[in-house]
Amino acid sequence: MGTIVLLLLLLQDAPVFTSKVSLVRVDAAVSDGTRTFDGLKKEDFRIFDNGVEQAVTSFSQDQEPLDLILVFDTSGSMRPIVERVAAAAGQALGELRPGDRVAVWTFTVRSRVLAPFTDDLKAVERTLQVDLMNWHFGGGTFLQAAVDDAAEFLKNEPRTTRRRAVLTFTDDYGQKTRREKTVVERYWEADAVLSELIIRGGLAQAINVVGMATPGGALRHLLLNGTIQHIVDKTGGETLRANDASADFPQMMQRIRRRYSLYFALPDSKPGSHHELKVDLTDDAKKRFPGAHVRARKGYLRPAG
Repeated sequence: MGTIVLLLLLLQDAPVFTSKVSLVRVDAAVSDGTRTFDGLKKEDFRIFDNGVEQAVTSFSQDQEPLDLILVFDTSGSMRPIVERVAAAAGQALGELRPGDRVAVWTFTVRSRVLAPFTDDLKAVERTLQVDLMNWHFGGGTFLQAAVDDAAEFLKNEPRTTRRRAVLTFTDDYGQKTRREKTVVERYWEADAVLSELIIRGGLAQAINVVGMATPGGALRHLLLNGTIQHIVDKTGGETLRANDASADFPQMMQRIRRRYSLYFALPDSKPGSHHELKVDLTDDAKKRFPGAHVRARKGYLRPAG
């Protein structure tokens, strides 16, 4: 989003083109809730900005390089869960493409960068299987603060044509530390998508039982105040509740990698103004992909300049 030089391969059989215009990028996934759908074309999508339909000026899938931050909850209950995730690192990173970059962060009450962005995916695998597993696990769970920190970091990075995504691994229990609206808008400004892999163990079951036993389920309600599912939804990301971390981690990586990139011309408005977005499929596409729906961010803030 903003005035940038875009070098995009629109489709595999289409030429590369250069365009210097103010564009809004929308990162979108199409699924029926279980399967994701590939093979859609630019003409299959409809984009509405503040209720006004916009022409999709350019389009791609699985072409643009990706910057991905993996954010790991390292509170005390998460060690056996993270161990299962780390064991699947090789397969999960195999879903990425040459040129993609990955950073690894951890968090409890503070966010820490375990490894900065690198396109050396073998090094990332070693980070997950060695450095992460040697990390100290323990402390609170400031999940909202952690994903907000990741968005702030991306927002301050130089803007390029690379797609941006954050994937967090957590049991989704934590204390409320941020206003959801603030975090959502930070992701919109960063042009990034937030997704979440929820992996719950025995402690989560105990929280449910004990928490519901307190008056009005007060303890459980307090611990759920710090969840990020609404934030994920408004950035256009996905929440996946893992049944098998070793299989679901690679699946989530594949879904992030194979999202569509849609572009339309930035409408006239005041800098900083809020725009609501709706992305849908055409009637013809809905017939070809029964039950399919689009997951994309719900808005953006008009940039300055």
